[in-house]
Amino acid sequence: MARYLAACGNNTRKSMTLYRKNIILSQSLFTVISCFEIALRNSIDTHYTTILGNEWLKNAASPAGIFDNNKCRLTQKNINDAIHNLNQHYTHYKLIAEMGFGFWRYLFANNQFMAAGSTLLRIMPSKPRTTPTIQYNHNFMMNQLAAINDLRNRIAHHEPICFLPGHSVKDTSYARTHYKLILQLFQWMEIDAHALLFGLDHIDEVCNEIDSL
Repeated sequence: MARYLAACGNNTRKSMTLYRKNIILSQSLFTVISCFEIALRNSIDTHYTTILGNEWLKNAASPAGIFDNNKCRLTQKNINDAIHNLNQHYTHYKLIAEMGFGFWRYLFANNQFMAAGSTLLRIMPSKPRTTPTIQYNHNFMMNQLAAINDLRNRIAHHEPICFLPGHSVKDTSYARTHYKLILQLFQWMEIDAHALLFGLDHIDEVCNEIDSL
């Protein structure tokens, strides 16, 4: 509780309130991230199913598959490990559900992106066009997803997200910035985030409550 106390001027009651608000904020953000992860993986699956066939993920890790090369060896291993774990319960959709956020993020990595035909950015038809100052390419997208993945991992490891990073100062900018990033990516994917998150999204409300403490 030391960090919460420091952020609240050693006011025990206020620090306990901040602690609880951080839990609520973490819950809300984790829910939004989970919805985004499902939307992302489903969009990727739909895209590659259209191009590579119904069993694209299993086939990609098979001998002579698109990920059967030294540069994509870890991706291939992750897929084959998941298939092995599913065993007789294997279906394509269970395999899709078995793969974590980090796996989908790395499909935008240079080697995986090119191995699969360099088409994955099509799942974001409303993505801005590249400019002389910003390259909205697969590397840019991987970095955006890395930021969301890092937030997901922080919450999963029970790290507080209501402070200025690296300081014992109450601050919601980190949570708000990543929340806006998720909404932006939903927009680029042409997914109605308001409808998808209806009744689940309380992030701005909780952030406002934290700011007003």
